[in-house]
Amino acid sequence: MTIAAVGEPSTVQPTTLDVDALRAEFPILAGSSRGKPLIYLDSAATTQKPQAVLDALSHFYASANANIHRGVYELSERATVAYDGARVRVAQFIGASNDSEVVFVRGTTEAINLVARSFPAITPGCTVVVSEMEHHANIVPWQLAGARTVPIPVTDSGELDMVAAEKLIGERPAMLAVVHVSNALGTVNPIAELCRMARAVDVPVLVDGAQAVGHFSVDVAALGCDFYCYSAHKLYGPTGIGVLWAKAPHLAQMPPWQGGGDMIDTVSFERTTFAPAPGKFEAGTPHIAGVIGMVAAIDWLERQDRDALHAHEADLLAHGTELLASIPGLRLVGTAADKIGVLTFTLSGVHPHDLASLLDADGICVRAGHHCTQPLHRRLGLPATTRASLAPYNTRAELDALAGSLNHAAELFAR
Repeated sequence: MTIAAVGEPSTVQPTTLDVDALRAEFPILAGSSRGKPLIYLDSAATTQKPQAVLDALSHFYASANANIHRGVYELSERATVAYDGARVRVAQFIGASNDSEVVFVRGTTEAINLVARSFPAITPGCTVVVSEMEHHANIVPWQLAGARTVPIPVTDSGELDMVAAEKLIGERPAMLAVVHVSNALGTVNPIAELCRMARAVDVPVLVDGAQAVGHFSVDVAALGCDFYCYSAHKLYGPTGIGVLWAKAPHLAQMPPWQGGGDMIDTVSFERTTFAPAPGKFEAGTPHIAGVIGMVAAIDWLERQDRDALHAHEADLLAHGTELLASIPGLRLVGTAADKIGVLTFTLSGVHPHDLASLLDADGICVRAGHHCTQPLHRRLGLPATTRASLAPYNTRAELDALAGSLNHAAELFAR
């Protein structure tokens, strides 16, 4: 999905999105930081939450708070209906054929760890093909399981080398594990094409969708992957809850990863049998309120005009790219033709952490560091970068303010 052609002047036509009305749905955006109006440009780390999500969380705790599945009283029944209904809603949201393929986890990181420790093909000494742009959460779990992680190279513009990808996949690794959208570059990877390559040689594919689901619609059936995972807090929902989707035959052959209550069939001192998927992967009391908040976020997002949201984000990315490219000494990192609203950069003579602190003094929230992508930064020859990540609640005026502060920093350090 193309958001904008990076490096070109903004040619996106004005959208019908009422940005002021949208911003009004996010209470935190009316606040301040360091005594200045808050300018929040760190949505790739976590999105802000609309009132609809805050209300759903409050309503659950105020009127239906109880544990699920085991209570016979009304509150427990209400909580159970809401929780089980959420699984159906999530399946619809990502195009899953059956809600039994949806496992609730703490987030993308836990989902990948679950697959790494439970999928039978992942054994010590096996190979997992990843990419140079992977988040650490899609590298470390495979290594902890004893796998060798082999990366698909990334070009200077921040795109996958698809010739190299096809060669590596053709060597039949135990898994292809690849990010849908890079958190550090904003690059949207050609997942359907990668899945086509993998299917041709019977290689299963796991997709880290943490940065994707909040920006565009995802259909796991159309993509052709075997596993897909995301975190709700990057989807305008609560922290500590996320989803692992997997094809039913995979879940059927995967043993439980954790043991505890509510994931069992029978327990004795001699042996234990387990519930069928997805129950066998959800040990203990789940994050019930988190699941309900995630569904509220999905409902909120799907009530929006998605085309208008996309067009507004494209306009922001093009406008921001044009502004930042004009700043002396600033280097944009990640210029793929197909990307979401992520502006990653360095400024000559200024350490990214110092730059983020200078922006913070102006009430501007950005991220600085390696963004949990150390291999990518080594590939680019950079110890760290500064990242401004966008959401539809951002405005051109906020990007103007960012550019003004960056120009001031450039002048300050040029003296």
